[in-house]
Amino acid sequence: MVSDTQEVVRLSTEELKSILDVVFLLLAAVLVILMQPGFALVEAGLTRGKNVSNIMMKNIMDFCIGSTVFFIIGYSLAYGADGNSITGWGTYFFGGNATDSGTEAVNFLFQAAFAGTAATIVSGCIAERMKFPGYLIVSTLMAGIIYPIVVHWQWSGNGWLSDLGFYDFAGSTVVHSVGAWAGLMGAIIIGPRLGKYGPDGKPRAIPGHSIPFAVLGMFILWVGWYGFNPGSVLAAEESIALVALNTTLSAAAGGLFAMGAIWVYSGKPDVAMTANGVLAGLVGITAGPDIISGTWALLTGGIAGILVVASVLFLDKYVDDPVGAISVHGVCGVFGTLAVGIFGEEVGLLRGGGTDQISYQIIGVVAVFAFVILVAGSLFGILKAANLLRVSREEELAGLDVAEHGGPGYSTSDMMGLSETTLTGSGHTSHIGM
Repeated sequence: MVSDTQEVVRLSTEELKSILDVVFLLLAAVLVILMQPGFALVEAGLTRGKNVSNIMMKNIMDFCIGSTVFFIIGYSLAYGADGNSITGWGTYFFGGNATDSGTEAVNFLFQAAFAGTAATIVSGCIAERMKFPGYLIVSTLMAGIIYPIVVHWQWSGNGWLSDLGFYDFAGSTVVHSVGAWAGLMGAIIIGPRLGKYGPDGKPRAIPGHSIPFAVLGMFILWVGWYGFNPGSVLAAEESIALVALNTTLSAAAGGLFAMGAIWVYSGKPDVAMTANGVLAGLVGITAGPDIISGTWALLTGGIAGILVVASVLFLDKYVDDPVGAISVHGVCGVFGTLAVGIFGEEVGLLRGGGTDQISYQIIGVVAVFAFVILVAGSLFGILKAANLLRVSREEELAGLDVAEHGGPGYSTSDMMGLSETTLTGSGHTSHIGM
């Protein structure tokens, strides 16, 4: 029985649903934040031990900076009231009304976690040779300006891409390709690592120092993706289970088909490339996990797994991307976005739709590519002119841990490959994506 001094609190079905939605989205935000150590381990594992502290520090700062600048300005650009349809310039700053209620606060946290993800993708593309202060500037502008503007185009409710009919449920283009195209410009402008290309111009393998790190990072990212995709439902609804299932199927198929592709190509089932395929499958399904289902999700992941192997092997001849992030997030992000117009239920070419949706998807992919290439290219060009881009030859050889942070990441340098890695062969380089 309830005493006279106790008050019985009765929640309506609507109030209970609202609370459950907040709890669900908070858990999804935590899973997306968990992806940050996944990114850190993947990048550290696929690069040399003499740069491990630098890589960990960049990933720490990506989330610290990302959360701060997204609160100050990024959230306004993305979702500001009466925001301009092109720039997203809204009427509030410093989080707007994110501190007014649990619902607004959790929406901000979820979106801030996405902003950190977009910024972190850049880190792998320019690993082992960029100055730390310059990277902090890149991270700031990615989370505060570049990513939020693209978000506004698609997810704000009044952006021109969403009005056009472009569809990107959880960010194959809006998040992953944005990070990859910025990273592409960084890798091109900063140039390759010392010794990456031989006198004949052919790429040399620069082995990473820890495959266990890389694979553990991949599994952490896979788990985090259950916040990324199901969380994008934005409510505790039954459909989150189907989104999670399609995410799983695509990831698994990506790993299987990537393993098969690299096995046929090299004669060995390469571990890093297989893990690369899992991440390719995850990126590929992210644009349409709610409308690409079952067999079609398997097909999406399988194609992404094959595509990432081909892309890594091709791009390695021209661009030094130590972790294959451009292939995983850029190339497979584009494929996943186009897959909506091919495999999407009722809208895809093979699922009863016409050519309209694939046309919208192509326009969106091209627009985001052009915007990010232009802005990020200008940013990296300015950093180069200001001598904030690349460390010196001596610092690169010694390792960024010592040059940028004052000491090695491991206490026993000769055990962890902190000395200059011997470059071997001119065959393919085994990469894993971020």
